[in-house]
Amino acid sequence: MVLSASSITSYETTGDTYSIFFKQLLFTIVGIFGLFLGTRPKTKIWNLLTRYSFPLAAIFLIAPMFIGITINGNKAWIGVGSFTIQPSEFGKLLLVLWLARQVVKFNDNAVLDGINNSLPQIISLIVVPLFLMCEVMLGKDLGTTGIYAIILFGMLYLSGAPRSLISTLSILLASGGMLFAFTSPARWHRFAAVWNPFAPSVYKYAGWQPAHSIMGLASGGFFGVGLGASKQKWANLGEAHTDFIFSIIGEEMGLFGTLLVLTFFGILIFSIYRISMKSKDRFYRYASAGIATWFLAQMVVNICTSIGVFPVIGVTLPLVSYGGSSLIADYLGIALVLFIARQDREISEALEEEEISRPFSQIRNRAVEKKSLA
Repeated sequence: MVLSASSITSYETTGDTYSIFFKQLLFTIVGIFGLFLGTRPKTKIWNLLTRYSFPLAAIFLIAPMFIGITINGNKAWIGVGSFTIQPSEFGKLLLVLWLARQVVKFNDNAVLDGINNSLPQIISLIVVPLFLMCEVMLGKDLGTTGIYAIILFGMLYLSGAPRSLISTLSILLASGGMLFAFTSPARWHRFAAVWNPFAPSVYKYAGWQPAHSIMGLASGGFFGVGLGASKQKWANLGEAHTDFIFSIIGEEMGLFGTLLVLTFFGILIFSIYRISMKSKDRFYRYASAGIATWFLAQMVVNICTSIGVFPVIGVTLPLVSYGGSSLIADYLGIALVLFIARQDREISEALEEEEISRPFSQIRNRAVEKKSLA
């Protein structure tokens, strides 16, 4: 799909129809190599990344402010030769590792001292992610900031943090996000385009991408117009091979293709949550749940953007969209989950026995039960 969606853009920019495709192929090879290394039973990379996750994430996100390049209004990339690196993509994995480690400490303190005495630990759970989100926001990357926020909320919920705290934090962050959107005419027009991207006042501006995304999905029918036969990728739909690749799938492969993609994502995310539920190690449990939350959030935001429910905020479709940083980070996330499954014999045996998994809300229930014992 990257080959099909990028062929026109690739030819216009480089004169070669396959240049973007070959880059993505290279990224895939690098990602698979990282997957291989990350799943080795005796690898120590995850211990090191977890221990230094916060300083690494802080460095990654600060670097673009000084040596970064601006693409589509966002200063979130670092140029390396003919390639660009988006450090915030790797920051998602580091954030999951850091939160998983802190959540384990939070649960320990809550059991020993009671929930009221663990408030300093809760505050530390919130302050660091907010700091990282502010760094991303300074680069004007609203989409990645939103994914960071969802990861934070998901892992706070699973940790058994007070729901009143989660609700208050949600209101504050939502208010800050709306303020950030309303203070910029360009960002406000993106939100306004959600109501009616075909309106004359927004169609040729912020409504252009969501309108043509909807056109592509609508014209695909059940089986699509055929691979490579998309009309919207001919300069009508910007970022067809990245943010709006789901629209090209819908146009060329129809409703059947989009449902197939959703089915694959459902199987992947369900499997990760299942591994999380069966893990007895609390760090592994929260880390794998965080990876599943990350993938689920990014998939939902990307697809909702393609169908015009969310404003265009620049979020890729995991494992599908073009982008080296995003793809390699996705592979590393899956590597962590496979590493967790290999470390626990009971998980491997349970998966082989095809047991029916329990609702993922029981991850939270375990944490709540421990607090009630205090």
